[in-house]
Amino acid sequence: MNDAALAELDAETLRAAYRARSLSPVEVVSATIARIDAMDGLINAFVTRTDEHALADARRAEAAYRDGTQRLLEGVPYSIKDLAPTVGIPTGYGSLVFRDPAPVADAPFVERLRASGGALLGKTTTPEHGYKGDSDNPLNGPCRNPHDTARTAGGSSGGAAAAAAACFGPLHHGSDGAGSIRIPAAFCGVVGLKPTFGLVAHPPGEEYTLSHNGPIARTVRDAALLLDAMAGFDERDRFSVVKPLPSFRAALDEPLPPLRIAFSPDLGYAPVEEGVARAAAAAARTFAALGHAVEEVELGLEDPWWIERELWAAMFAARGAGGLGRRDELSPGLVSIIEHGLRQSGSELAAAIAARAGFVRTITERLAPYDLLLTPAMPCVAFPLGSDQPDSVGGVPFHDLNWTGFAYPFNMTGAPACSVPCGSVDGLPVGLQIVGKRLADALVLRAAGAFEAASR
Repeated sequence: MNDAALAELDAETLRAAYRARSLSPVEVVSATIARIDAMDGLINAFVTRTDEHALADARRAEAAYRDGTQRLLEGVPYSIKDLAPTVGIPTGYGSLVFRDPAPVADAPFVERLRASGGALLGKTTTPEHGYKGDSDNPLNGPCRNPHDTARTAGGSSGGAAAAAAACFGPLHHGSDGAGSIRIPAAFCGVVGLKPTFGLVAHPPGEEYTLSHNGPIARTVRDAALLLDAMAGFDERDRFSVVKPLPSFRAALDEPLPPLRIAFSPDLGYAPVEEGVARAAAAAARTFAALGHAVEEVELGLEDPWWIERELWAAMFAARGAGGLGRRDELSPGLVSIIEHGLRQSGSELAAAIAARAGFVRTITERLAPYDLLLTPAMPCVAFPLGSDQPDSVGGVPFHDLNWTGFAYPFNMTGAPACSVPCGSVDGLPVGLQIVGKRLADALVLRAAGAFEAASR
């Protein structure tokens, strides 16, 4: 098998081949590194490469398979988004100002990934502090979409999704505070899951209750495998889910029961491009053809962007105010958000917190009769490089991140939400969003897997 074919294999295929001794982790990691060498100069998915680290991991994996001591991801190539601290590997945060050349501790999920035996390829491109839905940044520039390199890969996990789409390894970590896993997954035509809040533990001291860490991969099964490795209780995170978790990968082998599924083309407020709307509606019909009761619903929600923005700005102010002394080296959009947060009064922040609780109560009540919700993942396909966002959709102009109107509501609820490819418009991928109830991540993945199988 040539290097190109090796690099295109999914994680489950690699694990089976390693166990059968028909493939070597060293040859797979070497082939993946060669592919990154050949292609990433244009795509820019990686900000930091750890080739020698990955090869050392692969050599250890070969010994583990010989000895029968292999772990969950033994020898499988993976990456970590450059917002997660990693001991021994610089963490850049997409920033000239906040770059940390020597983190003192791994994030909890990084610890779990390292302990899983995977081969760490490096850190992937993100906008500065993950503040926007495109991955251009002052540290290493823009990340390009493998489907059309004149377009964005999305953000803020753009490097992770581009790496997945370009076959720079099968498994990639992302994080999502307002759509940052689902935006690039949809734009790059891969699978991205924002898990239930607390399922994957945050670094100690990180109190940002909108942000979720989760998997990005080319297949649903690989996403479930990576979630198995990342998820789990950690006492350092007071929001960490305590209950025992299932194997998300094993859950994919269980047949789906008949489900009651809501389909909302707009959530009541979100504009959407015609081609994207058609693809999402066709995907909803696929679920009906699979035997589920699918109902198009009028949720009648009001756009909660103002709530997300107030909470978001407060977080960025807390994280980034110290960098304003070097504002000329910061992304102007990040400066604007930090300054907005610094202008907030306590009563304004309290009002946003109360409004979030009200919004969560409303959407939870309206979706209570349904097992799942389907929506477009994004209102449009990937936009051209050089912009932070689409200018408008259907004549509706955007500001900040309110163009991700299908995504941020579920950061506020903490519910699991997955983007799975559901077609294309003019050769650019479209994503379907599948949303479940809190802690129903296994059901969301099973539904995504059933749709993936039906769409082949």
